[in-house]
Formats: sequence, C-alpha cells, structure tokens
Amino acid sequence: METEKEIVNRVALSPLVVLNLEDLYVPGERLIFDIAPNLYQGLILKEKDFRDFLKSHDWSQYSGKHLALLCSEDAIIPTWAYMLLAIHLQPFAKTVIFGNLKNLEQQLFQQAIAKMDLETYRNSKVVIKGCSKVPVPEYAYVEITRLLTPVAQSLMFGEPCSTVPLMKRKQV
Repeated sequence: METEKEIVNRVALSPLVVLNLEDLYVPGERLIFDIAPNLYQGLILKEKDFRDFLKSHDWSQYSGKHLALLCSEDAIIPTWAYMLLAIHLQPFAKTVIFGNLKNLEQQLFQQAIAKMDLETYRNSKVVIKGCSKVPVPEYAYVEITRLLTPVAQSLMFGEPCSTVPLMKRKQV
C-alpha cells in the first residue's frame, strides 16, 4: 500500500513578504466637479455669476467624497476659480484635487504610500502583488518600486507562486 505524502506549502514557508497595493486603496466615492456648467456661453467664467453659484450651491452633497476639479470645455479658467471651489469643498469633501479621476486616484495612492513604514521591508524579499480587486494605478507600482529599491533585498512582481524578478541587491 502506498503511503500518502504530506503536501507542503512551500510558498507559505518561504521568506517572501507580499505587498498588496490593493490594501492601500482609499475607500469612498470619486467624483468629477466640472466647472463648465458655470461658463457664460460655454466660453468664459463671469466672477459675479460664479460667486453667486458658490453661495447658493449645496456643498453638503460632497460630504465624505473624493473630488477632482476640472473644466471639460476648452476655456481659460482663472486659477482663483479652482481655489474658490477648494475653499467651499474643504469642509465637506475628503479629498479635493485639480485634475481628472486618474489624477485623483494617483493622489490617493501617493498619500497612502507616503504613510507606509518602509523599514518593515528592509533586507526582505518583497513580492509586489499584481492582481487586485480594486483599480491600482501604474503610478503606485512605479512609486513603491522606487521607494523599496534601496531598502529591500529583492523585488518581484506577481504572485508568490509565480513572480517576475525585478531587482536583487548584491550581497556585500
């Protein structure tokens, strides 16, 4: 009779440290605030009309949300207009940036990465996980690679069972 061999999970026993950027995803609704509806004839922003809009608009609808400010029309918008929007949104929105949704996502990941303690990865063999259930921008992968390169012993991309080697520091 054949004896059963114990199945050994070599991935679990390996010294690999898995970094899942999905864990840095900031929850919350993401919205674009388009200034275009406030343009006079779709071309210019009249200060008085814009200030009247700012006074009458219900800003509470943006509570807890992440906003990207932009103008979808090809118009020259004075910088002060975006600054006024930021002032009105600040008490309500979690995040306010100038740009599109891609810029917003990058900013959210940038802030999350900046809070990381990179020392926990010192001299480690790090696998930067590739698959995620939430959108992780390429920016996050590039930034974490840049920051971990001088810290980690090695960097890999993918899953612990199937990685693409990126960097291995030479032993001194």
